[in-house]
Amino acid sequence: MYACFIGYRMAAECARNALLQRVVDNKGNAEKFKSDLMKIARTTLSSKILSQDKEHFAQLAVDAVMRLKGSTNLEAIQIIKKPGGSLKDSFLDEGFILDKKIGLGQPKRIENAKILVANTAMDTDKVKIYGARVRVDSMSKVAEIEGAEKEKMREKVKKIIAHGINCFVNRQLIYNFPEELFADAGILAIEHADFDGIERLALVTGGEIASTFDNPESVKLGHCKLIEEIMIGEDKLIHFSGVEMGQACTVVLRGASHHVLDEAERSLHDALCVLSQTVNDTRVLLGGGWPEMVMAKEVDELARKTPGKKSHAIEAFSRALVAIPTIIADNAGLDSADLVAQLRAEHHKEGCNAGIDVISGSVGDMAELGISESFKVKQAVLLSATEAAEMILRVDEIITCAPRKREDRM
Repeated sequence: MYACFIGYRMAAECARNALLQRVVDNKGNAEKFKSDLMKIARTTLSSKILSQDKEHFAQLAVDAVMRLKGSTNLEAIQIIKKPGGSLKDSFLDEGFILDKKIGLGQPKRIENAKILVANTAMDTDKVKIYGARVRVDSMSKVAEIEGAEKEKMREKVKKIIAHGINCFVNRQLIYNFPEELFADAGILAIEHADFDGIERLALVTGGEIASTFDNPESVKLGHCKLIEEIMIGEDKLIHFSGVEMGQACTVVLRGASHHVLDEAERSLHDALCVLSQTVNDTRVLLGGGWPEMVMAKEVDELARKTPGKKSHAIEAFSRALVAIPTIIADNAGLDSADLVAQLRAEHHKEGCNAGIDVISGSVGDMAELGISESFKVKQAVLLSATEAAEMILRVDEIITCAPRKREDRM
């Protein structure tokens, strides 16, 4: 068993070195690097629902990731789904869009906004203890209770206004009375923003989510240059531009139905993940099964030179690598046995760029077709799969609970 582990590790190191000798790094040339990112984005989107508009979405994804300036924090990229129109109507907006409306009687446009993002109760008409009762002997007492609740809320609103803000965004509902107080003070109050939305808003505006307001100096406010209401399709949304985190942006997805939009979001998220890692590590490889065939060839040669049981483990590693181009061909409904045999023959030639072209159903030049992958992602796949295989081999026994017997209800 130990020989297997040594063999796998030798094969993984050999495969990684084979890739390292063939990586392309255009970090020093901005134009070529952007072209590499476009190729990776198109490759990532080719097998998904966005494949028909992959050029458009590849450009969206690359533009969004380039705004991150080397960061891998995808929280700065907001994705909003709006049914209506076609996928081609999707666009990238520089700024943050919150999927809420501005209330009646409130300012529709605020410049140089100071934003307090909060998660606090702003309702006055209910006791917050389940099953609690208040016994009174006259309607005047009820009026006194209501008045006390209103006064309490008035004091809370005064504390919030004392922060010197002109925009208040709350995770919970804001009832009519506090909303009226905010409007009188010229403050834009936004209620019931979803938690993911306010967390991202706090991040991009440089603020923090607050729940108590007794010490204004301890609360960190968010800032942006302009807040305004915009229309997307038939819906009104709130747009924050000039946010403190300058790389923040919003991708607005349009489509015929919620199902299409959900799938488009998943596809775009995959592309954003790969691209953000590539910006971090700029080395790029060809795709279409080319890396696996390069690795398999080198690992095969290592197996021939290695004595003992380790060579069997190394051979098994090589066969597993060839399974990837086989799966690519099978998934495309092609004759995998024939294509992989052609691919193996091609890779015995010097400087071969051959991989599987699923569009034409044949072996093609991956460099000419512009099919590329991120080296960092490919390396992670290789090392993770090797560790997983070792872990499985270390398992001697699997203990499972016996299935519960069904009761005889006859």
